[in-house]
Amino acid sequence: MLLANEARLERWERKVEWPLTALAVLFLVVYAWQVFDDHGSMHLALEIVLWLVWAVFAADYATRFALAQNKIQFLKTHVLDLVAVVLPMVRQLRVLRLITVVTLLNKKFQHKIRQRVSIYVTGVTMIVGFCASLAVLDAERHAENASITTFGDALWWTMTTMSTVGYGDRYPVTAEGRLVAALLMVGGIALLGVITGTIASWLVEKLRGVEEAELEIVQELRSLRSEIAELRAELSARNKS
Repeated sequence: MLLANEARLERWERKVEWPLTALAVLFLVVYAWQVFDDHGSMHLALEIVLWLVWAVFAADYATRFALAQNKIQFLKTHVLDLVAVVLPMVRQLRVLRLITVVTLLNKKFQHKIRQRVSIYVTGVTMIVGFCASLAVLDAERHAENASITTFGDALWWTMTTMSTVGYGDRYPVTAEGRLVAALLMVGGIALLGVITGTIASWLVEKLRGVEEAELEIVQELRSLRSEIAELRAELSARNKS
């Protein structure tokens, strides 16, 4: 029965992968529209669409949890999904499913790990940065003493936060804005770690390539010396005869 449930879970995830990815794109577009068109005539309609999409994601999570063989392991490996379902105030983080799009576009580079990592890092940085800018702007612009009141302010704050520079000229003052900031700081450190690791891996591979080339040259020289020694021995034997 457990194995059957696991197979059903895999089939379910394959079946809903593209529809949920499309809904994630829709979610991002609608959420951005709502943030940019603050107090517009479509605000209520856009909010309804967002909650409907959130309901679909919640139903998907509940279905996968029900089908999972190891419930505890499922919870541990799907923390972000659980947070996005349980805490509607950070539901915009659910659009991180868009990483699936980056993965699919990346298939042609699957034989080159460094190119794949570069695409992942670029895609994740753009998605997280855009979503964080929208989220912090949505949380901050109407707050008292807010320093982030335009999308330009939000984008600048996101860039300085993700890069861990932190000029301090823009900063969140609301609880939701600070929550976004905390998640963004952790994400920025993680991205820097991935970039540093990628560069280190590249340097190690280059050095390993140089060492392997030197080893090949040494082996070839030893082979040549051996052949020369054999030729000398053969010539010496012919001269004696």
